[in-house]
Amino acid sequence: MDTRPFRSVLYIPGSKARALEKAATLATDAIIFDLEDAVAVDEKARARALLAETLQAQDYGPRAKLVRINALSSDWGRDDLDVIATARPEAILLPKVDEAGHVEELARLLDARAETSETRIWAMMESPLGVMNALAIARAPRMAGFIMGTNDLAKDMGCRFRPDRLPLLSALQLPLIAAKAAGIVAVDGVYNAFRDEAGLRAECEQGRDMGFDGKTLIHPAQLAIANEVFSPSGPEIELAKRQIEAFDAATARGEGVAVVDGKIVENLHIVTAKQILAKAEAIAELTE
Repeated sequence: MDTRPFRSVLYIPGSKARALEKAATLATDAIIFDLEDAVAVDEKARARALLAETLQAQDYGPRAKLVRINALSSDWGRDDLDVIATARPEAILLPKVDEAGHVEELARLLDARAETSETRIWAMMESPLGVMNALAIARAPRMAGFIMGTNDLAKDMGCRFRPDRLPLLSALQLPLIAAKAAGIVAVDGVYNAFRDEAGLRAECEQGRDMGFDGKTLIHPAQLAIANEVFSPSGPEIELAKRQIEAFDAATARGEGVAVVDGKIVENLHIVTAKQILAKAEAIAELTE
């Protein structure tokens, strides 16, 4: 799994020059440069050319960079790939992934180009069929992560919006479990009401507690909350250090478990504690 943080993953329209420039200054862990939904049909050609030029000229620092092309079955997907390949993209985000064959097709196209020899693939999980095929998709070639497309998923399922997202929970959990099984990143879907800070925070906390690595965002105003919620808290970091210290001491005494704050600490808790500290360290390096 990628060790970089993916607390905040911000969509940026590939057709907006000012937004592309501003993105390099924003406190986002990752950027999705969007050539699909955010770009009108008559802007597709101009957007892909602008984005390819920008990716070669603009320094986005340590931020992960994903380019969402149009579906390969569309009128624009292959042209997107032809143009974007010149920029040696870090990752291609493929929309409308229903089966592993969709990823395999893209992987073959990337294999055929020297410029994309190192390019990874992310998949939009946004259909009921994709959810049901999540494990095979997660294990497909070059796969690095899942992005949940909750708006499309809810539409196809006929779900009504509820703040607790109960109608969507199974559809969220299946790809999440598949991602964990395959050792790839899983990022939660967007929260549409970008001025509703309380609602965003509640949904971020739900996604964090489920096990998602971060949240996709549609507006820079959402960054601070996502970054905060998906970062280890001060008390979590302090507890992780105490657990490791206590377990090391117990091991030195020939004991297999320790006790911290009245709770048993076993090796599995130490794995989690070390993951918390590693994430905190990676976030610190990202924000230096």
